[in-house]
Parts: sequence; C-alpha cells; structure tokens
Amino acid sequence: MATDGSNLGINTRLAHSGNDPRDYFGFVNPPVVHASTVLYPDAASMASRSQKYTYGTRGTPTMDALTLAVDALEGSAGTIAVPSGLAAVTIPLLTFVSAGDHLLIVDSVYHPTRNFADTMLKRLGIDVEYYDPRIGAGIASLIKPNTKVVFTESPGSNTYEVQDIPAIAKAAHAANAIVMMDNTWATPLYFKPLDYGVDISIHAATKYPAGHSDVLLGLVSANDASWKQLYEGFCTLGCCSGPDDIYQTLRGLRTMGVRLEHHQRSALEIARWLEEQPGVAQVLHPALPSHPDHALWKRDFCGSSGVFSIVLNGGGQKAQHAFLDALTIFGLGYSWGGYESLAVPVFLGDRTIAKGAYSGPLIRLQIGLEDVEDLKADISRGLKAAAEAG
Repeated sequence: MATDGSNLGINTRLAHSGNDPRDYFGFVNPPVVHASTVLYPDAASMASRSQKYTYGTRGTPTMDALTLAVDALEGSAGTIAVPSGLAAVTIPLLTFVSAGDHLLIVDSVYHPTRNFADTMLKRLGIDVEYYDPRIGAGIASLIKPNTKVVFTESPGSNTYEVQDIPAIAKAAHAANAIVMMDNTWATPLYFKPLDYGVDISIHAATKYPAGHSDVLLGLVSANDASWKQLYEGFCTLGCCSGPDDIYQTLRGLRTMGVRLEHHQRSALEIARWLEEQPGVAQVLHPALPSHPDHALWKRDFCGSSGVFSIVLNGGGQKAQHAFLDALTIFGLGYSWGGYESLAVPVFLGDRTIAKGAYSGPLIRLQIGLEDVEDLKADISRGLKAAAEAG
C-alpha cells in the first residue's frame, strides 16, 4: 500500500511513495503508459479539458508515479520530469527569466549550465552575472532591481564549495527574486532545498535516482508559489520525458537510499585515506573536517554522496593524465551516480571568480559500489604513475 507519510523512514517512503498498487489491480509497479492521444468521452469534456489526462506531453500515470514520489521527498507542490539533467536546468530558467532581466549564477556551477547561460540566455537578452560561491548574505550587494533569479548549486561542481543557502534565499526574497538550486549532489535525502528557502529544486535524475548509467532524466520540483509558472513553462516548451525512462528512474528510486548510503560510506573512507597519501595535496570533500566549508555542510546537510575531487601535489596535466591512464577499475567517463567508479580531469579555466589557488591538477572521483580495498589499490596505481610522470 502506497503512503507518503512524512513520519515514515526514508527507505520506507522510497519503497512505497508515488503510486498505490490497488489502483492497478494489486501490481506493485505502475504501468508504463506510452501515450500521445488521450480520448475524451464527449465534446463538452474535450472543450473544457475536464479530465485528469489530456495529452501525453502533459502527464500520464507513469509520470505521476515518479513525480508524486519525488514530491513526497522534496515536500514540493509539484514536480516535472524532463529528458536530461541539463533540461532540468534550462526549462526553469527559460520559464522564469525574460529579456532585460538580471540573473545571478554561482561561479562554481555545472559547466553546461554556464554554457547555456553564456550562449542562449545572453542571446535572448538576459544579463548574466556570476558570483562567489561563498558570498552568503553578501549577495544582497549584487542584486539589482531587475534581478529575477538567483541560481545556486551546493556543493559546487568539481570543487565542492558549500553555499549558505538560507542567507542567499533571504536576500533574494527580500528583493522579490526567486532561488533555484541544483541539488544533484546531495539528493533530497541529504538536503531538502525547499526547507531552506529555495523555490525551485533541480535534480539530474540521471545520477542517483536512476543509478545504473543507462537513463537520462531530469527532475524539477517547485514550492506552492512557483509551481503554476513552472508547470506552464514545461507545457509550453513540450520538453517531456519518455515513459520507459520515467519508469526506469522510478525503479531506481526504490533502492536509492541503500545505494546512496553505500556510496557515502565508501567515498568517506577513501577520502580520509587519500588525505594521508603522498602525492595528494588536498581532498575536496565537504564532509571532511579539513574542508573549509565543513561547518556549513554539517549545519545544513544530513549526509554526503559519492563524488569529490582530489588535488595532486604538482605535476600539471602530464601527471593528471598519467594518473587517469593508470586506472583499471575506475572508468574514464562523464556523469556519476551509477554503480561503477569513474574519474575525470577537472578544468577550471571557464571560471571568473572561484578559480582557487590549487597546488596541482584536479581529478574528480565518483566512488561506485565496488569494494573499497580494490578502489584504493586502483587509486594507488594512479598516484604512483602521477609521481613517476611528474
């Protein structure tokens, strides 16, 4: 029996939220509804659209099963499912900003978000400005009369700066701007943006909800004040996801709690171990006491995921590539949140503020579900190769 009761444990809610098996003859999984046309019983109902489902782009029982489950996690008024994590960024931005508006974006943002802002949004007449991820309440000094959106991402991509979301939200709301947050790293299991003043919560469900490196999907959840506008923008753009991807993501969501706990535990063990390894100048993981934003992370977050970065102790790109090429378990590939461990080189050359004074090249690690000792041995191979190349 499905229930969205907030008094239940997180894994219970993940297992049962979103759909009631009794609605589908007792089958525990909802049907995968492939739909474009939806029939009406008569002309009057067609004219008034007075039925729950009207056309495939506007929702199906499959989509509802996922979005209602996400609403139960986020505490949101509504959620949309879109074809990718990037679409989960672009659709709300296109919905809430117009020509002549001012948009503030954190400088440690996911690179494709920056690319979208610097190309399409600027071409559409949006004034885009980047800000220091550690600005906190100081963001009030950057807000203009035409500032409509403050876009946050915490922790930041690749370098994991933690933002003071409540302080930023307070300043933005005082100026009648809304706050969006890319919460892919923490998921609503470890941070609930709407509880901290965020209006629009963005999630690349490609990552932990889907969890198996075989689905592209994005989720956007809104509070009461922003939901109607978000949903209208979603319908206007017609950028909806296919039912098979939605179903796969819902299936992944059921096990996200136990998977994420494993990712967290393994990543923390490896991160702590890496702090003691020669050849590692710094470990960028906000759950470590050594991280400059650890206190802020500890205040607001209730867990950490499996993605963090390391800074090599010098050596430049040659050492960075040697490290990566020596790996045999870690794959060299983008994305994260799947069962397999991945490693990628980090590029910070597009940033204007949050460049950091790092003593060597950065490498981002996604810690998968493999055995920790095997992953440590693989990283050791990489560190040895980097030292020899340097």
